[in-house]
Amino acid sequence: MLKKLNQMKKEREDEQKKVVEKVENVRQIEVKPNGKAEFELDMKLKDPNSNINLYKDGVSLPYGVDGDSKHNLKQVGSKYIFSINDLDSQDAGFYQVDVENANVLSTDFKIPEVEFAAKIPDVKAVEGEDAIFQCVLSIPLLSITWASHEATLESGDRYEISVSEDLLTHTLKVKNCEMTDKGTYYAIAGIAKCSASLTVEEDKNKGRKTKNTDDSDRLARERQAKLQKEKDDLEAAKRAKAEKKAKAAEVDTGDRGQGDGTDGTNGADGTDGTDGTDGKDGTDGKDGTDGTDGNNGDGGDQDDKNKKRVRKDPLLSESNTAPSVQFISGLSDTAALLGQTAELSCKLSSDTCEGLWFKDGKPLTSGDGVRIIKDGACHKLIIDSCKLTDGGVYRFEAEGRKSEAALTVQNPPTIDLDALNTFSKAVIIRVGETAEWKLPFSGGDPMTITWIKDDEELLNGLNVKIETTSAQSQLRLTKCQRKDCGEVKIKLKNEFGTIEATSKLIVLDKPTPPQRPVDIVESALTSVELKWKPPKDDGGCPLTNYVMERQQVGLNKWSDLGEIPGDPPSYRDNNVDPGKRYCYRIKAKNAEGVSEALETEDIQAGVLCYPGQPAAPKVVSAFKDCINLTWAPPSNTGGTNILGYNLEKRKKGTNLWIPVNPVGQIKDTHYGVRDVIEGTAYEFRVIAVNISGPGEPSPPSAVVIARDPKKPPGKVIDLKLTSSDYSKFSLAWTKPKEVKGVEDEAAGYFVEIRPVESPDWIRCNVSPITPTSFTVIGLKAMAMYWVRVLATNYGGDGPPQALDDFIIAMPPPVRPRFTDSKMKNFLVVREGNTVRVNIAFEASPFPKITWLKDGVPVSKRVTVTNSETGSQFLISTSERSDTGIYTISVKNLVGHETFNVEVRVTDDPKPPGPVELEENVPGTVTVAWTPSPDEKRDDRLHYMVSKRDSIKRTWRTVADNLYNHKCTVINILPGREYHFRVFAKNDMGFSDPAESPTWGRKKIREKFTVNISKSIGLDFQSPPVFLVPLRRRVAPEGYECYMSCAVKGDPAPHVTWYHNNISLNTNTNYFITNVCGVCSLLILKAGPKDTGEYKVLAENPLGRVECLTKLYVKGTTGNI
Repeated sequence: MLKKLNQMKKEREDEQKKVVEKVENVRQIEVKPNGKAEFELDMKLKDPNSNINLYKDGVSLPYGVDGDSKHNLKQVGSKYIFSINDLDSQDAGFYQVDVENANVLSTDFKIPEVEFAAKIPDVKAVEGEDAIFQCVLSIPLLSITWASHEATLESGDRYEISVSEDLLTHTLKVKNCEMTDKGTYYAIAGIAKCSASLTVEEDKNKGRKTKNTDDSDRLARERQAKLQKEKDDLEAAKRAKAEKKAKAAEVDTGDRGQGDGTDGTNGADGTDGTDGTDGKDGTDGKDGTDGTDGNNGDGGDQDDKNKKRVRKDPLLSESNTAPSVQFISGLSDTAALLGQTAELSCKLSSDTCEGLWFKDGKPLTSGDGVRIIKDGACHKLIIDSCKLTDGGVYRFEAEGRKSEAALTVQNPPTIDLDALNTFSKAVIIRVGETAEWKLPFSGGDPMTITWIKDDEELLNGLNVKIETTSAQSQLRLTKCQRKDCGEVKIKLKNEFGTIEATSKLIVLDKPTPPQRPVDIVESALTSVELKWKPPKDDGGCPLTNYVMERQQVGLNKWSDLGEIPGDPPSYRDNNVDPGKRYCYRIKAKNAEGVSEALETEDIQAGVLCYPGQPAAPKVVSAFKDCINLTWAPPSNTGGTNILGYNLEKRKKGTNLWIPVNPVGQIKDTHYGVRDVIEGTAYEFRVIAVNISGPGEPSPPSAVVIARDPKKPPGKVIDLKLTSSDYSKFSLAWTKPKEVKGVEDEAAGYFVEIRPVESPDWIRCNVSPITPTSFTVIGLKAMAMYWVRVLATNYGGDGPPQALDDFIIAMPPPVRPRFTDSKMKNFLVVREGNTVRVNIAFEASPFPKITWLKDGVPVSKRVTVTNSETGSQFLISTSERSDTGIYTISVKNLVGHETFNVEVRVTDDPKPPGPVELEENVPGTVTVAWTPSPDEKRDDRLHYMVSKRDSIKRTWRTVADNLYNHKCTVINILPGREYHFRVFAKNDMGFSDPAESPTWGRKKIREKFTVNISKSIGLDFQSPPVFLVPLRRRVAPEGYECYMSCAVKGDPAPHVTWYHNNISLNTNTNYFITNVCGVCSLLILKAGPKDTGEYKVLAENPLGRVECLTKLYVKGTTGNI
């Protein structure tokens, strides 16, 4: 679960990085003392224009930026503050803030149904004392929010916040009060709020405390006792009310049909409480609070739940007798706008029952804008055009039943339509004049009037005058400037609604100067043409003309050139002297006046300046009698317009350029050359001409032959990959066949590649190649490429021929294989020395190499170095704990190979302990010794025993490879002295010997007799017979396999081995031996070909016999 949460967190951060540079200082949602709920964060957007969306429970919420909407967003620098106004229980939910589609903040707003059972009393404290605020809640809460007039308070050096064990009493302690601590403090629980003030009195005896700790504790205990008494009184009142209700229910048990219980306090919504308790009501149901009717109410009309607020107690009963009629639905509180229609209605259980309507206790009849309608059981009161005096409490009575509801007449701000149309027209004035707006309005008080310009509120000031009466508001802006242009808005707001009206201010002025840069379009011998940008501000009205003036450099006089049209902003001066320099002034003009002048740099006229080189001509098409060319104009025109072009041609291999157009220049940048000879190769160049003359010729075009177009060739044949490695691969193909009239002969080839992740093809050769093979270089190792080849000729490129599958930049796949046949699989190293194992292999693609020790990954002490041809395993300083079986695993896409190396880290063994000798049987000696201390650390440690007698004087080994601590030596002759040595041995060598004491025995001479038995001649000849037959074998692939059997016979039989009935005696791949009748066969490296039936045939002159078995090599599909 934690892993999944971390993954989700990382995905969210990745999404945020796409649109947000950083998010910090996130504050969860909390209710502020001003009654708003706010949450905020610091956020820097990558794109300031990114969309910021607000969601509640997954549903998008609209929000405003002026602070008057239900949901608002305020941005201060990089801080974003979201707020919710007019809080109620419907605002609870899960809020999210998204930038584009990335979530940056999530907060859960829970509103518990809690009230303050005991209000916070005001507190007075002397400077330096602690001030304590306490409040009691109606339900337990783990924590509430404490706040001051400045910010939310938290426990720390200045404040201490605590809660009682029952979670009902919450306490705020202000420590060591200072004069700055005085003010109002708030306790906020859900959306309920309670406040109290703190008064801090100056300490008249500075330097010593006026109250000791005991006094502070006493005050705290008194406040706590007071709060506890308030809680007890509240609980007692609740219990008394419950007992009263229970007694009333017992008294009314026999008279349940008298009250209707329509509006019991515990009904579902009070609108249709007909049932009460099973449709009946107690006699005390006058106000609906103490009757038993509300417990099982049927829920009322749910369709009106979200439309109207239904009164808690609209049905009253003043008679103790059971009425014959009941309310199916009572009256509901209604709100109506001034001048609109209002309707109050109820429904009785009887269609024939009549009733009376009352307003504020006075009876009502039809007339004066009031209509009373009876439609069966439904009774309606309709007010056609509501007036403010129509508001009040309305009651309907029928046969002792009563229902009440309140009508509220709302008077929102309104604006007369004609006045609104007049206000909406733009106010147009000149600079320095006064702009004025007046707007009459009507609506209920109190009315808030706000004037806004360009989203900023206007207040009375030096140039702003606002006058407001109860029916009109006026705004005057004096000394207006161009910057004051914009939107002017008035907002009218009261408790019943908000209305806005919008106008526009336009301030007229002369335009600003024309803008730079001034570009020289042409500077010829007799004319100068220039252009510029229009003014940034046209003064509020269209430009009419530009006023032009000119001055020759060196003279002080400015000449008036007159006015030119305002569009386009350019001018051509045809009255200039060759070689002179001129300066121009340009002024913009509109209906309000002429702007300041824009003065140009010096502009020289009449200088010979030739055009630059055009681009080399390109061949569009070629035929036997016409060649079509096109070219690009020169980037340098010489300061004047290009008048035309001269085109020249020459035959390939010659230096003589011949004009193509001897009469007149070519006006366009394309031309068809018809003076050509079929089959001749040509080159072309072009020369630009301006008023100064012809410029430099362009580079020559590509060689083109005057002949009809060829047909593009077909697809190449037999495209294949010939070789590849990590940076290149080679291709080969066959030339496409020529089909007369359809596909002409190929003149060259293009090779193109495309990485798998890219949609674009990349051409590997710039010009066509003629060979039918190509090597693509510069590839990315292990990258995947699509490859295709196109044949081309003068008629164009033929269709591409692609390989069926993509190519991976890697050598041909090679299954991992260990290349060193002399690799050691057992290594003994002295403790402290370096362990180095080199394993050579070949594999393609490069394999994944893993080293394991006894089946688990090697520790960090081991250094592994991998290369393309091998891997090295290194332990710089070995320890005995490094002993084990090390396995190298080489795996790639093609296969998997492993190799085991047993490494034994040891040292010269320590000698065994004292040697003891004992004779249990005459002629023998039992040698016993204490084991070497290294035996527990080295499982391969064993012992060797040697002896020396007093006659031969040389040491001779009598026992070796002993893994116990005792050895019996035989052939101990009497009369000789014997010495014994015991050595400890391991893979490193011998230990020092442990010497035994001298062993000696006197020689006892006995009489020697020889009994010679009588010899009897016997015939031992017999036919062959198998003493031990062959057994079935299962061998792993690549390991040794050994098979053996035992046969006897006289004379010795001749043995032949067969595999699948093929003799193996002459096969050098098998090692066959026959020692004293024990016949064996050794396969050095078993493979799939070795699976099958094996047979041994033994024969001599007396007979023959055979023995069969089967071999199965693991990893093969052969049958056993």
